[in-house]
Amino acid sequence: MLDIDNYEVVRQKLRIGRIAAPKHEKVSELLRIFWNEVEIKIITQFNSVGQGTTLEQLEEKTGISKEKIEEILDRSVRIGTMIKTDSDYRLLPLVPGMFELYFITRKDTQENLNKVARIYRYIFKNKTPDLDQVDTMLKGFRPLLPYDSEEKLIKVDKSFDVENQVLPYEVVKNMIDKNEVFGVIPCQCRLVGELTGEPCQVAPAEMGCFVVGDTAERWISQGSAKRLTKEEAIEFIKETEKRGLVHNTISDTSKDTSKFICNCCTCHCGVLLPAKKYDYKGVIATNFVPEFDIMLCTKCETCMKKCPNEAIYHLWPTQSDSSDEKMKLRENLCIGCGICAANCPNNAIKMVKVRNDHPPRFPLDFLL
Repeated sequence: MLDIDNYEVVRQKLRIGRIAAPKHEKVSELLRIFWNEVEIKIITQFNSVGQGTTLEQLEEKTGISKEKIEEILDRSVRIGTMIKTDSDYRLLPLVPGMFELYFITRKDTQENLNKVARIYRYIFKNKTPDLDQVDTMLKGFRPLLPYDSEEKLIKVDKSFDVENQVLPYEVVKNMIDKNEVFGVIPCQCRLVGELTGEPCQVAPAEMGCFVVGDTAERWISQGSAKRLTKEEAIEFIKETEKRGLVHNTISDTSKDTSKFICNCCTCHCGVLLPAKKYDYKGVIATNFVPEFDIMLCTKCETCMKKCPNEAIYHLWPTQSDSSDEKMKLRENLCIGCGICAANCPNNAIKMVKVRNDHPPRFPLDFLL
């Protein structure tokens, strides 16, 4: 009789849609840090990601009392490798999901935190995405435009047959205007970099995820987020933009679903890092693209240096009067984040609405 690899059984359950845990030695090592032999045997009886499993179901399947199961799984809930609700337990995808919760809670031992950080950093740097499927991957991740977009950065181009209105969920300012509770959670991706001796040169981990409303209150009460006043929230958001961080959101499809944003760099972000490495967008582009005012542009290259996807380049002149010199956009790489416009010292860049796409719901919205 063949021995059953309980870790492999659970790995196969960590799938939702196209998001799955790869069958790789690093993933196997990771799962063995997350769960010991006693815990994993119970977890094999869990339903797959997105489906709850009750204590009654686990008791029936394992023959272990509900009280004992709660005791055994308490550590996993506490360190963030699964979710416990009032009625059931739930598995999370390896990333996004378990990765974020584990490093937001930071309740495991320092030794394990360091081990897990090294593995995730390895995965982010070395896992090659399915390049044939990049157009259908991560379809819930999308940038929000910078804070001052509506007042300073947006230009409506009437030559395009699109709605002129800027939708509330397209700008980060809406999140601040409609809420009174704000918090900041350390960026899990940059935290991994710091734990592995590869800190981000753009911004520290403390300049991390921005959360609002009941989501912010929950993380603040648990000690995972720092509370901000509304004035502090505005200054925080503006500072992230100066650093060149992208306001990425998930499952944000209306004015009522804006709950948090990840302020992402491309050197550590688990989404933007591989996208930059393999030349694809990685997130849904916004409905806007930058437009350069050649009369105001001094070709200082600030936009080029700040662009997270390296979508802007400086076209050097060949004409004697330099009339052909300009900053140019690679639209196939542009995600429409507006960081270039927010950082232009001469206000020479405006974001122009060129389409009216509505973002879809994301399969991981149950995590929010």
